[in-house]
Amino acid sequence: MRHWLIHWLLSAVSLLIVANIVPGIEVESFGSALVAAVVIGLVGATVGLLLKLMLLPFIIVTLGIVYFLINGMMLMLASSIVPGFHVRGLMAATIGSILLTIVDYLLNQLV
Repeated sequence: MRHWLIHWLLSAVSLLIVANIVPGIEVESFGSALVAAVVIGLVGATVGLLLKLMLLPFIIVTLGIVYFLINGMMLMLASSIVPGFHVRGLMAATIGSILLTIVDYLLNQLV
């Protein structure tokens, strides 16, 4: 249980860091970041997983570029659900999703 709580907090901090780096991504408060971290995880585990399975041939043919676009779309979907979390445009979402993965990985490695 403690591991999940730490991972959740680190995901929220990662989201705040990415929001300060990528123009077009805004998080109004730490509370919004906490809710967004949960929603991003749930959207990625449900809708994102289904899209990645359905589009697997396109992901292979494009050498993974479609994978990054799917992750960006999942970030945009999460932003439409969570108040206080806004993503403007697919480019910001795609760059944000890539950076979010990197920052989240690095923070989890530090802990």
